[in-house]
Amino acid sequence: MSDALLADLREESEELDRLVADLKPDGWATPTPAPRWTVAHQIAHLAWTDDAALLAVTDPDGFAAHTAQALKDPDGFVDEGAGAGAARPPAELLARWRDGRTRLADALAAAPAGARFPWYGPPMSAASMATARLMETWAHGQDVADALGAVRPPTARLRHVAWIGVRARDYAYAVRGLTPPAEPFRVELTAPDGSPWTYGPEDATERITGPALDFCLLVTQRAHRDDTALRAEGAHASAWLDIAQAFAGPAGPGRAPKGAA
Repeated sequence: MSDALLADLREESEELDRLVADLKPDGWATPTPAPRWTVAHQIAHLAWTDDAALLAVTDPDGFAAHTAQALKDPDGFVDEGAGAGAARPPAELLARWRDGRTRLADALAAAPAGARFPWYGPPMSAASMATARLMETWAHGQDVADALGAVRPPTARLRHVAWIGVRARDYAYAVRGLTPPAEPFRVELTAPDGSPWTYGPEDATERITGPALDFCLLVTQRAHRDDTALRAEGAHASAWLDIAQAFAGPAGPGRAPKGAA
């Protein structure tokens, strides 16, 4: 388990923490782009998911029982968890999130090499779990930043979000009952510092190019493809941009284009 990856996860969490740490109660009640979710719901969801991840790492049987309970209401258990956490006093919610993410990081650092843990999608290694937590922290942090009118400069930590977005290509098809294309894709992204991040065979005819930030916003469904500078070459690559998701679970509706009625 890479110390650098855990450090990036910690830094991503701390960046979001700084956005909410000094909020007054009305700030926690600010609506975010997610329908019916306030800032408190966003942080509560991260705390709830960190708790679920910790359970998966430390008690797989307990996680199986948790999943069985969740499947009784597959369309509502995420909202239910966020709502329960958001009902707590802000100071209590913030303390819960801080404690949970610390305990999860410690558990991931101590995980045996080669171990794999159950999740809502495919099982994950410790590194994949940490990457997924960073991706989700960044994505929900974007919701919070948008709600509060804050601008977060993109960082090199986006490489983790981009990586999981590329790796989840086939999952985005499968979760919709679709067959993934057989052809490999080439993804060429421009990092925040201007350097290239590339994935897939250089000679692939199905290609995605554009800013890494835009790709990360798209695969976390925080931006509609029409509001990005991403470009697709090939019918399959173009179709993927319409359904891409970096997160486990049901396909979400994504964001509507800016200016849409």
